[in-house]
Amino acid sequence: MKILIALDASPHSEHALQFVSRMRWPAGSRVIVVSALQPMARAAAAGPDLGALPAQVLDDQRRQLEELVSNAESELRESGFATEGRTEVGDPRAVLLAFAQSERADLIVVGSHGRTGIAKLMLGSVSSHVVTHASCSVLVVKHAAAANKTGGRRQT
Repeated sequence: MKILIALDASPHSEHALQFVSRMRWPAGSRVIVVSALQPMARAAAAGPDLGALPAQVLDDQRRQLEELVSNAESELRESGFATEGRTEVGDPRAVLLAFAQSERADLIVVGSHGRTGIAKLMLGSVSSHVVTHASCSVLVVKHAAAANKTGGRRQT
């Protein structure tokens, strides 16, 4: 089985990684860890001094994501998985769908931020987009506290 797991620097993707690490998968399963860095839009009026700042920030963020992917690969290898890691620049939704297609993934695993209402509309939802457009199955892992909420309150 070929499993693609999407990671960002959020606790939600960490829960997805933990889920994949704990589950029993068919022998020989391979995990591809993918992280996408969405480039920041440069302001049209930015002067030459400000133009270099976004590139430096992008490089720093890329290094952080590469370290995140490397650490995830190590954790997955300790759990017995064959892994591959990729960090790409682009819209995370497009990057994940393209990798799933090119790698012929059997499953995409994503964490859910659990945004609803206006926050979801304004910020978008990678997991929702992937569920809707992926050509393979998608597993959305929710954090236990988020999954137990009802109407903004925890169930007792």
